[in-house]
Amino acid sequence: MTNTQARRNASSKYLSEKVDDIKIRVPKEDKKGNKDYFKAMADKYGMSLNQFAIESMKYCIDNKVFKKVRHEKTNT
Repeated sequence: MTNTQARRNASSKYLSEKVDDIKIRVPKEDKKGNKDYFKAMADKYGMSLNQFAIESMKYCIDNKVFKKVRHEKTNT
C-alpha cells in the first residue's frame, strides 16, 4: 500500500476530528518513571501504553486518588 497524499489527508482529518493529543514526559533517571517501566506495566495488563495511561488517569479521577492541590503562584 502506498502512502498517497489522499491517504495522508484522510488520516490527518480523522486525527484532527476524533482524537486529542496529550504528551507526557517522564524522567529517564527515575527507574519507576521511565517509558520502559510504564510499557512493561501496560504489557502486564494486556494494554497499549496509550490505553494504560488513559485507564490509569480515569481510575485516579473516578476513585478520587489525589487530594485537590492548590498551586500558589510564586514571584521569582
